[in-house]
Amino acid sequence: MAGRLRIRPFSMFRAFLDNQASGGIVLMFAAAAALVVANSPLSASYFGALATHLGPLSVAHWINDALMAVFFLFVGLEIKREMLDGQLATWPRRILPGVAALGGMIVPALIYAALNHNNPATMRGWAIPTATDIAFALGVLSLLGNRVPAALKVFLTALAIIDDLGAVIIIALFYTAQMSLPALGGAALTLAALVLLNRRGVLILWPYLLLGVVLWIFVLKSGVHATIAGVLLALTIPLRRSPGLRGDLPASPLHRLEHALHYVTPFVIIPVFGFANAGVSLAGMTLRNLWDPLTLGVASGLLVGKLAGVFGFAWATIRLGFVEMPANSRWSHLFGVALLCGVGFTMSLFIGLLAFEGHPDLQNEVKLGIIVGSVLAALAGALALRLSPMPAPQLAEAQSA
Repeated sequence: MAGRLRIRPFSMFRAFLDNQASGGIVLMFAAAAALVVANSPLSASYFGALATHLGPLSVAHWINDALMAVFFLFVGLEIKREMLDGQLATWPRRILPGVAALGGMIVPALIYAALNHNNPATMRGWAIPTATDIAFALGVLSLLGNRVPAALKVFLTALAIIDDLGAVIIIALFYTAQMSLPALGGAALTLAALVLLNRRGVLILWPYLLLGVVLWIFVLKSGVHATIAGVLLALTIPLRRSPGLRGDLPASPLHRLEHALHYVTPFVIIPVFGFANAGVSLAGMTLRNLWDPLTLGVASGLLVGKLAGVFGFAWATIRLGFVEMPANSRWSHLFGVALLCGVGFTMSLFIGLLAFEGHPDLQNEVKLGIIVGSVLAALAGALALRLSPMPAPQLAEAQSA
């Protein structure tokens, strides 16, 4: 019949993909699989495959330098869109997540430094516990259903975006190797060409992506970590605003590229990175290793430092009257979300690899600290939110049902 509506069958797989937090669940399984494989008879094959060279780089470097550059491109697109036309488009919306993110970077770094100040070799890892893994944290939130106020999910997402921006700045400033001026010059000229494309109103994507590959090569050879190329490319992708309307146009190049990476990033890139880097051999390790200053600094920075920094700075900002508590939220909800900010898996692993490049023994201690701190933060945050009162709108729905 011509006028009859066609109803598409419900797809559980599509619903799973459309769930923003599902990427965190996939990441959990990837990290767990890496830990199992690294401590099984397959461990030699696992570590050997990562060390295998494909052209100029090993498999591990292709993942950490090239694949993660695409992740940073996605992060950069998200930061730009949210800053220009999203949850962070106005200063009132930036204050609470911005202050909380700042506290969540300062306090963990101080805790780590307090435990490692006597060892210059391990002090280089001070930034490891400053990062929050948004996919992992939202994955935990998704398991709690409607017990978390919607406003706090927005708060956590905005905080993590600002946190990612802080991590990008830290990597660029503090984890840069000896620089090559010719390569930096080539990167600068390529970036200038990208900016020129933007200024001239070029809206097709392929010239940006082609120059983005050239930019990545120059940045890789410059001494600055190659993933920064992804962020620089993202900042040059045009975002077209709807004239007289709220939001960006569907034809906006930034919108189209972000949409293209929407599933690839959480369901391919991040799980592959997690599987390649979460594998740590526990052979020869004892409970005493948990008390090593490096491991303890990372774990306590994530578990204690993130809680104290995020909750403490947010509490002070709200109490001083600069902002209001997120809608339908209580202090117990904010406390639970602050605990979840201690899940620092992806970005913490990445910074740890940069901080102790060429020192696999120290990298293993970092991985152990990240796994312990992140798991404890996830469990504690989930428990705190589970024990918190249900938000008013959800409670009313439950009672009416």
